[in-house]
Amino acid sequence: MRRMDKIFVKVVFVIVTYTLISAMSCNKEEITTLEQNISSTISLHESPLFTNDSISILADFRLINQNEISLDLEKITLTLSKDLTVNSLSFLNIIYKGVHNGITLHQEIGKTTKVGDLNNILTKLNLSKGTHHFQIQTAIKRDADLLSKFDLKNVQFHFKNKINHSLSPTNKFTFRPCIKVRTGGQDKCDTYRIPGMITTKNGTLIMVYDNRYNNSKDLQEDVDIGMSRSIDGGRTWQPMKVIMDMGTFGGRSQRLNGIGDPSVLYDPNTHTIWVAALWMSGLSPDKMLWWASNPGMTPEETGQFILSKSTDDGLTWSQPINITSQIKKPEWQLLLQGPGMGITLKDGTLVFPTQFKEDIGQKAIDGGQYTSHSTIIYSTDKGETWKIGNGAKSNTTEAQVVQLQNGDLMLNMRDDRNRKDKTEANGRAIAITKDMGKTWSTHPSSNSALHEPNCMASLISTTYENKKVLLFSNPNDKVERINMTIKASMDEGLTWPVEHQIKLNAAKGYGYSCLTMVDSETVGIVYEGSKDLFFQKISLKELFSK
Repeated sequence: MRRMDKIFVKVVFVIVTYTLISAMSCNKEEITTLEQNISSTISLHESPLFTNDSISILADFRLINQNEISLDLEKITLTLSKDLTVNSLSFLNIIYKGVHNGITLHQEIGKTTKVGDLNNILTKLNLSKGTHHFQIQTAIKRDADLLSKFDLKNVQFHFKNKINHSLSPTNKFTFRPCIKVRTGGQDKCDTYRIPGMITTKNGTLIMVYDNRYNNSKDLQEDVDIGMSRSIDGGRTWQPMKVIMDMGTFGGRSQRLNGIGDPSVLYDPNTHTIWVAALWMSGLSPDKMLWWASNPGMTPEETGQFILSKSTDDGLTWSQPINITSQIKKPEWQLLLQGPGMGITLKDGTLVFPTQFKEDIGQKAIDGGQYTSHSTIIYSTDKGETWKIGNGAKSNTTEAQVVQLQNGDLMLNMRDDRNRKDKTEANGRAIAITKDMGKTWSTHPSSNSALHEPNCMASLISTTYENKKVLLFSNPNDKVERINMTIKASMDEGLTWPVEHQIKLNAAKGYGYSCLTMVDSETVGIVYEGSKDLFFQKISLKELFSK
């Protein structure tokens, strides 16, 4: 090649190289500008993943393209926490919910069935200038490990020409499997409510609840006590059995012989399961028992305190045992159990939390012509006879009881003082007795440590790493029955640190719950949705690891 040709080639090479470098530099600047003009928000669905449902929603998110040009979306990457049990999820998919070429869409744009901690979902979508809405959906397998869990850590958009955008949820929520043990409408029953649950020494879970056949209202109605039984730690549940049904007593219809609000107690010394429930006979269906029950002792006058028991691990149950005459005062309008669960003390004494309604005329506190008191009933002879304590605090109802390390009993009560004030209710009232309910003292945490929206709650005592701890569950809100949460206390209820709390479900429901130790390392909870009963499990290690 001649010398002039070589010089020409070198000049061309320099020009081309400079042009390419300049172009690349411009592309980087352009990409940066395009990425800066993309914004997004994400909202997690703080709800469990129901094994009975085909689809669960993890999150809704939106991407705002503020660029004048459209962007070609090629891939979305979902990053899940690495504690996910991969085999628990059937798929992850992305739903596009927006307007495309003038047409409103709600369609799947990408899916993966190989779920792991890093999930690349291929898409092909042109996003014009404006706001675009998306949804992440999944399904959890029916045989999923109930202790499996995961967090959605990050969502990343990958566009053509190496344009990327990433977003992460600002709120933290751990997704977990959940079983609907009872679903409204199942077995011709409109609503399932008021759950209680215990674990026998065989490891059997016994769950009891109201079968409200016609509607969701309280007594007086056609209500029976249903029971569900699990022998595999809550993974599966045997068909529901009705264990308390007062039939057509007095020639009245089923609707005028309702029995409800159960509390369940397990005596490990005799392997006996006790269920307490409230029976009301003869009221008109348009009258609510709480207001219409009167002083007296007979079924025609007042509610009846009924027991049933099983000595074969919940397979069969006794006929109703009426103990009203043993524990109710004739002047009280009503006496009933917890509901939820009772306990067996270290010395074998059986204890049910209880509440009575007493007409006190002009002395009524906070309005009305009555006041209610939480207390306990107890048996020192394996359930043959029963005695009752005095009221722990006026205007309290639905209580739960635990035995503290020193043998004292702690009563954790729903406080109805602010029931008429819809803006904010009192916290849980707490009282202590050293003499089986003859006298009570106020606990330092009363009405301050555990807030509530005026609702039933659950309290149990257990052991973790050789230390006595208390576990509590309720809708964790001051106004609404939302945010079903399990909390733990390591100082016998004085404090309930935020780091030892786990939110299970943010959705609104009826809000009643009951805890039981499924085994020494795992707590189980049954709680109400709306008409349904949900069951979940949490390891104590997770609850105390934060």
